[in-house]
Amino acid sequence: MTTPPSRAMHPDPGPARRPNHETERQSGSGRRDQLSIVLVDDHAIVRQGLRSILDREEDMRVVGEAATAADARTALEQLRPAIVLLDLKLGTGSDTEGLDLCSEITRRYPEVGVLVLTTFLDDSYVLEAVHRGAKGYVIKDVDTSELVSSIRTVARDESAFDSRSASVMARSLRTNPDEPALTEREHRVLELLASGLSNRIIGTTLFISETTVKFHVRNIMRKLGASTRAEAVYEASKMSLI
Repeated sequence: MTTPPSRAMHPDPGPARRPNHETERQSGSGRRDQLSIVLVDDHAIVRQGLRSILDREEDMRVVGEAATAADARTALEQLRPAIVLLDLKLGTGSDTEGLDLCSEITRRYPEVGVLVLTTFLDDSYVLEAVHRGAKGYVIKDVDTSELVSSIRTVARDESAFDSRSASVMARSLRTNPDEPALTEREHRVLELLASGLSNRIIGTTLFISETTVKFHVRNIMRKLGASTRAEAVYEASKMSLI
């Protein structure tokens, strides 16, 4: 499916935002605060679906959309939302583009809550997103009510995970602190590295892109304190990880 050309943002008309980055609307019962939300996803149909769901909630309002990292930066600068729903895969960029954007948002706008909404359910992506400042991580097939609940949880400056992402976090907490916290996917990549396979062949074997393999290799080397692939394999063998 071809994604229609995107615009940097589609701000809704309405009253000016308050200093705490929330929007308001006038209702029959008086003025009600709303959570202002920016959607960052490269698929227009996904953004449209999310908007239709969230705009039905009385305490939420989608104030902007972005299809690329550049569009997202513009939307954040102009709209200053309370919440950003962020997909990790944006267009034809690298597999880490969403993670890099997450880091940038949380660094430049610490008051904005980032909730990752993606199709990626790899341990390393969940842990890396949290490491880069995301307050929550949910998979796109999550139930609508759970997504809405997660947004409200992040707005309270609390952590929000669906059941599968929460399991990843739980496993990371059970990891022996004396051993590198390699994810299951990183262990598999490490085994293939030890077999002398190239990034391209590893990607083909695991049905992931070469860019994603490079992402895992960088994480493995960092966790093992290695500066080369060969050194990473050597350190892993000393620790009986392979």
